[in-house]
Amino acid sequence: MGKIAGGANDGFGIVASGGSLVQGDHVKKRRLILFAVAASGFLYAPVGTAAPGWLDDYKKAQQEAKSSNKLLLLDFTGSDWCGFCIQLDKEIFSQPDFKEYANKNLVLLEVDFPRPGGSRWQAQATAVKKQNQALAQQYQVQGFPTLVILDGDGQKLWQFDGYFPGGTEALLAQLEKLRKS
Repeated sequence: MGKIAGGANDGFGIVASGGSLVQGDHVKKRRLILFAVAASGFLYAPVGTAAPGWLDDYKKAQQEAKSSNKLLLLDFTGSDWCGFCIQLDKEIFSQPDFKEYANKNLVLLEVDFPRPGGSRWQAQATAVKKQNQALAQQYQVQGFPTLVILDGDGQKLWQFDGYFPGGTEALLAQLEKLRKS
């Protein structure tokens, strides 16, 4: 014999004695499942692959550098696997002094080569992957990290391969020297 689960107007229906759903609440259950599936897409949706404050579109970065009369810093990185890249980000790029200087004087482009199959790699657009390969060839990048500084017209002013020694202060001094030249 069945029993009534819930009140008359609460959307629940008759439940068979074995506990299986017979009528009524299947519509709400279906809506709940659809909502859960849709919401889970937001939880796992890829976010932009570039770090906050960094661009990943070379053409956009070049245009911004030219229009704002700033230098363009290209950071060739393996953001999720390269130890020295992670260290460079933590010890220099994430520091308040660097962020303040960059905000006033630089356009930042992250040229990322994340671990294949990893979440950053999966989230990275195919066009960005192709662009990054072309940039690595153009600037003959042999390892990570590699920093390249361009002027607003796209002319290379400086390139450094490896972890930059001396911390934020040393890098800012180098950038300021380039900016004034």
